[in-house]
This record gives sequence, structure tokens and C-alpha cells, in this order.
Amino acid sequence: MKKPIFLLLLLVLISLISCKEKVTEPEAVGPVPSQRQLAWQDLEYYGFVHFNMNTFTDMEWGEGGESPKNFNPTNLDTRQWAKTAKDAGMKGIILTAKHHDGFCLWPTETTEHSVKNSPWKNGEGDVVKELAEACKEFGLKFGVYLSPWDRNHPEYAREEYVKVFHKQLEELLTNYGPVFEVWFDGANGGTGYYGGANENRKIDDATYYEWDKVTKIVRELQPEAVIFSGGNPDVRWVGNEHGFAAETNWSPFTPGSGNLQNGDDDGTHWIPAEADVSIRPGWYYHAREDHQVKTLPHLLDIYYKSVGRNASLLLNLPVDTRGLVHENDVEQLMKLRKQLDKDFAENLVEDANVVASSEAGSHYSAQKTINGDTKAYWMPQKETIKSNITIEFDELQEVNRFVVQEYIALGQRVKSFTLEGKINGEWKEIASETTIGYKRILRFDPVEVSALRLNITDAKARPLISNIEAYKAPLMMEAPEIVQHKDGLISIESYDKNLELYYTLNAEEPNKDSKRYSEEFLLQDPTRVIAVAYNPGTNSYSEVSNIRLDIPKKDWKVLNENDDAGKIIDADENSVWTKQGKLPQEVIVDLGKTYNLKGFTYLPQQSRWPQGVIADYEFMLSENGKQWKQVSEGEFSNIKNNPIEQLIEFKTTKARYFKFIGQRSADDTEVLGIAEIGVITE
Repeated sequence: MKKPIFLLLLLVLISLISCKEKVTEPEAVGPVPSQRQLAWQDLEYYGFVHFNMNTFTDMEWGEGGESPKNFNPTNLDTRQWAKTAKDAGMKGIILTAKHHDGFCLWPTETTEHSVKNSPWKNGEGDVVKELAEACKEFGLKFGVYLSPWDRNHPEYAREEYVKVFHKQLEELLTNYGPVFEVWFDGANGGTGYYGGANENRKIDDATYYEWDKVTKIVRELQPEAVIFSGGNPDVRWVGNEHGFAAETNWSPFTPGSGNLQNGDDDGTHWIPAEADVSIRPGWYYHAREDHQVKTLPHLLDIYYKSVGRNASLLLNLPVDTRGLVHENDVEQLMKLRKQLDKDFAENLVEDANVVASSEAGSHYSAQKTINGDTKAYWMPQKETIKSNITIEFDELQEVNRFVVQEYIALGQRVKSFTLEGKINGEWKEIASETTIGYKRILRFDPVEVSALRLNITDAKARPLISNIEAYKAPLMMEAPEIVQHKDGLISIESYDKNLELYYTLNAEEPNKDSKRYSEEFLLQDPTRVIAVAYNPGTNSYSEVSNIRLDIPKKDWKVLNENDDAGKIIDADENSVWTKQGKLPQEVIVDLGKTYNLKGFTYLPQQSRWPQGVIADYEFMLSENGKQWKQVSEGEFSNIKNNPIEQLIEFKTTKARYFKFIGQRSADDTEVLGIAEIGVITE
């Protein structure tokens, strides 16, 4: 009889254990993403290509009356675009198939304003087709941008155009294979060519385009595609064109709330943020911006403040008039890829021990957060909000990156959390943040820890954490920046403050045996400063920065203008002075004392929309401010397409005053514009 009793007790025990282990899947909290939104979120980083009529007219917004004959790339190669995107780590490309000027990059049946009437390939070309095929070849997703506004079409703002717009959408979603995103711009209505009417036309963008029908077309023809903007969006604009999401970023969003950057913690719809930004100041290619491609530190900040803040990154590549991604852009893209590969090279938690404050059964154990499967997740016991996960290392680890993800299929939950590190046996706070969402990446100074602890301090419901990672990203070995301030003080800075900086003032290349930079220092005379960043941990050096600095501008004065003109001698290239009026226009500067001058420098405005870039100039000198001698005149060669600092030398002349005269601007406007002006002394 003992054996049957034993078996009975064993079955009861197993039943009790099973009951304890059986946990019902948690209910969703708030709005949740669709399958297409989940697939889109996994892409994280993809490219925008602005290439169209504006590329050839050197504009950002064409007016609509441009001739199709303008469109004629000399070496269009969509495979180069796709390869560049693939090598950069992007997962897809969205193409501006039609911008506001109405020119279509495919041979549409809806208008004559398209590639079919351009000289490119004798009108037989189709940019959309070529890029779709290139994306397929390189394993990239393909998306289309279609401007609702059409400044060319004669029927825009009337009922007939809406049918044209819908037909264009149908063509793009029918003839080019799978589409992952359909992008509708928010710019709608205004002045335009409109078939020769050249007038201002306004529409109600909420009703005019019949967004419900647009949505139906997309859902029927490309059910896996997400819709950006428009009347029924799956994805929202992040609220700026800098590529930065807010530190608090909810994917739930209530249309019309206006909270584009932050989203709404009580939002009615799941509409996550997409951060769009161009690698240059403009969206379309302009030769004048070849020197203004974003630097590696800038691009890295964009990545961490978009992908690292629960947004997807849409980085624009302005394809040039050849039909290629410019080599300067490619260079910076590859630098970013290389740095990201370094930052996330070794996940330190893969072999760590994971312990949670509580677990809702083995199916929801904390171990799920480091198994690489984002479909599995840790969940604490029922009704538990405040909870934590501890990552215990076998040996001390130096950490400066922390990645955490929520299981967003059941909603975004976490409202606030902290990260602690166990340092010398004591828990110390590393970071205190708000939302997590699909992905949150924290950057902080390196800390040596024996353990990390993620503390969920507030949430809508018990948290569901699907992934945790930790890394030791290497220090970024970029050449340091040397800055001369107006008072003559010199500062040297590196992107990573944990690097050591060394410099020389004797034209020799610096190393760790040179003078170490610790604080600003004063230079009164012309001096060549050479600086380098050094990583003692790897015994490696950055590239050097080498710059000749001239006399400080501390005692300089602009004589013939108001105080605002002082911006041209404040040693800050971001402050700009413009003088309206018929050219020529002049400005006079008193250097404070007499110098032997042998040249001058002129820096035009460095913004996206520069004003008063001077093409023809005259430069004059005086010892007393009364008698003037011309020492140089001429043209700043190619300054319209290359508006970098201009350096002009002349025969050494003794002077205390200089007069700069703008004779003609590069864009033939009646404006004198100066960001900074300086002299070269002997």
C-alpha cells in the first residue's frame, strides 16, 4: 500500500508545482503596436534619399515650373546608394519619388512632369525601379516619399488633383515590389506654378486629400507598410529636424495633442517617433555644403539620442548631380559605422548571473533578459511595480554603455528607472531616467563595477523587460578641437573627456612627452598650435589638429556700424552680421594698435540659408583711419559652392585700420554678410 500512497503524494506535489508555475500572460496596457509597427521598430536605422529636380536647380523647395530637361544625372548609380546604406548599417532606404515641385522619378501616367520627358536615358529611365531593385539586391527594405502638395499640377487644390495623387500612390505601391514605409510630408498648399497660374492656393490638409482613402490604398496594396504622417499615421514626426528624440519619449500618442517630441503617457494610439535628419545642413545636395557634412561626434550623438531614446533614425543622404552619394558623406557614414561597431563589440552580460527582486514563474525569469531573444521577457510577481534586476559579474567590469528594452507588444509601461553600479562593495547611482520603450541606451563615464542593478521605480503596470546589455565602448579618438577666444585664451577639447590632451607651440608634432593641456592658456602673438589626444589605456594617439592662430581680437572695434556689427570680430563663427542695402557695402575695423599685416581672412555665414556671401571684394589698410591704401581686390574663387574661410595674402603693410568692402554677393542679393573676419600678421 505504501507505493500507491507515495505515487499519489508525488502527483499532488507535481500538480502544486505546476499550478505555481502556471502564470497567465499579462494583459496589454494602453495602445499596442501592430505587427507592421513591430517590424518597423526592429529596423532602428535606415536612410532617406533626397534626389529629384531640386538636385539640379540647387533648391530645397522647387516652385513647380522647372523643365524636365533639368533632370540629367551624369552617372546615376542606385547600386552605389544601396551599397553605401548597407555598409553603413542601415536597414532600408526611403526615396523622394515626388517632392513639392511635382517632378516624378518614375514614368507615371498621371503627368508629363516626370523622368519620361527628361534627357536622362532618353526618357526611358525609372529611378524608383532602379533603386527598388538595388535595395532588393543588397537586402534592404524599400520605401517611398510622395509629396501630397504638387506645385506643378494645374488642378492642385481642386477635386481632380486628389484623384491624381491617389493614382500616383497606387502606381508606387503596385509596380515596385514590397514597400516598408510610405512617407507623406506635412507641407501643404501655398504659392506655386500650378500649370502656369503662378498663384497661391490653400487647402484644408485634414480633409482635402481624403486620408481615409489614402490609408485604404496603402493597406490594400502594401499591408506591411507603415504610414508616416498623413491622416492616419503609424509613425509620427519627432518634432524637429535635428535627429534628437526627447529623453522622455512615449510611443503612445494622442493625435492633435501636439506632444510630438515626448508622446503621451496616456495616449490613445500607438504612434512611435521617427527622428529624421540630414547628414548635411540641407536635405538636397548643394556643392556649397561639401565641407559641412556632419562630424563623427555629431552623428554619434544623433544615433544615441534617437535609437537610444525609443525612436527610429531616418538619416538623409543628399545624392549629388552625378547621381551618387558624395564621397564626403560616405566617409562620415563609414566612420559612424566603425565607431558603433566598436561601441557595441562585446556584450558584457552574456555570461553574467542575473537575479531579480521577484519573478512571475520560470517562464518570466530574469534570465530571459540576457538570452538575446527579445520576444521573451522578465516579469515580476503580480501587482509589483517597484522591482529590480541585478547583473552579477564574475570579475570586475568597466562599463560605460547600458541597453535596456521593454516587451512593447503589450504596451509601453515604465515611467521611471535608475541604474546602479556596485563599486567597491557599495551601490552607487549611475543614472536616473524616465521612459524605456523599444530601446533605451545610456551613455556614462566608465565605471568599474562588480554588478549592475536596474531599478524600476514607477510604471503603468508591472514591467516587462525583454533585453539588457552592457558594454565598454572605447574612447573616441578624434582629433581635438583648438579654439581661440576673443580675449586670446586658447582652449583644446576632445569628444571624450577621459582622453589626455597634449600640445606644442614650436611646430613639432606632440606626444605624451609634450606639454599636457589642463586649462585655457593665453597667446598674444601669432603661433602655430598643434594638439593630439592620447589614450593611456591603449597607448594610442588620435590624428593631430594643426592650426595657425593670429593676434587676439580683444582690443578690436568696428567703427562705422552699431554694436551688432561686433559679431564679425567676436571669434564665434556661429554669430553672423548682415548689412542690407545696395552693394558695395563696407565695414571698418580698428585693431587697437599698429601691426605689420600680410593678409586677411573672411568667413561667410555657415548656416543652411547663408545671406550675403561675398563673391567680389576690396580690402584696404590705413595707419590713421583717414588715408587708405588698397592692398587687395578680386573674387573669392567658387565661394558660392564652397563657402569656407577665405585666406587672402598681400605684400606686408603697416596698418592699424582695415576696411573690407563687399562689391558683389555670390547670389546677387544686396546684402553684406560676415560671420568672422580676421587679419594675418607678420
